[in-house]
Amino acid sequence: MDWATLLDPFVTVSMPLADWANDGMRWLTSNYRGVFQAIKVPVKWTLDLVEDGLRDTPQTLLLIFFTLFAWQIVNRATAVLTFCAMAAIGIIGAWDAAMTSLAVLVTAVSISALVGLPLGILCSRVNWIWAIVRPVLDFMQTIPSFTYLVPVILLFGIGNVPGVIVTAFFATPPLVRLTNLGLREVRADLVEAADAFGVAPMRRLWSIELPLARPTIMAGINQTVMLSLAMSVIASMISVAGLGRLVLVGISQLDLARASVGGLGIVLLAVVFDRVTQGFGFTRRDRGNFGLWEQGPVGWLNARLFGAKAQSNA
Repeated sequence: MDWATLLDPFVTVSMPLADWANDGMRWLTSNYRGVFQAIKVPVKWTLDLVEDGLRDTPQTLLLIFFTLFAWQIVNRATAVLTFCAMAAIGIIGAWDAAMTSLAVLVTAVSISALVGLPLGILCSRVNWIWAIVRPVLDFMQTIPSFTYLVPVILLFGIGNVPGVIVTAFFATPPLVRLTNLGLREVRADLVEAADAFGVAPMRRLWSIELPLARPTIMAGINQTVMLSLAMSVIASMISVAGLGRLVLVGISQLDLARASVGGLGIVLLAVVFDRVTQGFGFTRRDRGNFGLWEQGPVGWLNARLFGAKAQSNA
């Protein structure tokens, strides 16, 4: 071995990673294209159902529903914020695009929850699985987000459905991490007491561990929602409709007005979803010792109709 090789070893020593990646993708597309096309079917059905429901419902009814929902989950201040934010989206002319983005967001977060929650629970139970999943999550959270688009295009094509898939894939890691963290931080003495009374592991999970870990798990849901919104502009590069496309078209055409409308719409949706998803993580103590259905419009109706005690929920 000469000095030139010692000083510049990577001239002669290399790993054909690019060739392996291309060969692997060609093998997947040649042998399993039907599987990936079948995966799109339930995603497309769910997305169409949500999007048609949002688009076919009158705007005023949706505005009222979003406002009452925010009041029920959080408080009246958040309801006012939700009303103002959604009304502003309509006033600036981004309502239809926002409903498409909302449909993509709801579908992607639902998929993330269906995958991330069970995986996080499994990781909290089996240490060797967590040892395998953890570096995978590290890789998924550090790889540039644009890199996700290439395999998705090759395996699923372009359009709203591949956009939902890439968004769900990008946004799942925080939910897995925080579900695992929340369950591992449940007090050991409570778990031991449940075991001492002969509580079955599955019942212990549902009645003790998940309720105690709920604030941490909901923080994971919150992060998943925020990452899904952040991915909306990037996903628009594979023909995903919605607010992200407004921003992308505005950038490509140097159209400041269109980019501003899309960008402001994404910000307003992000603010609303951030506040509302935080409310799901509130405990009974956070709600002033009231349950979820003892406050908000439901609690108000119960107080008026049945004389039940209701929280002011200011």
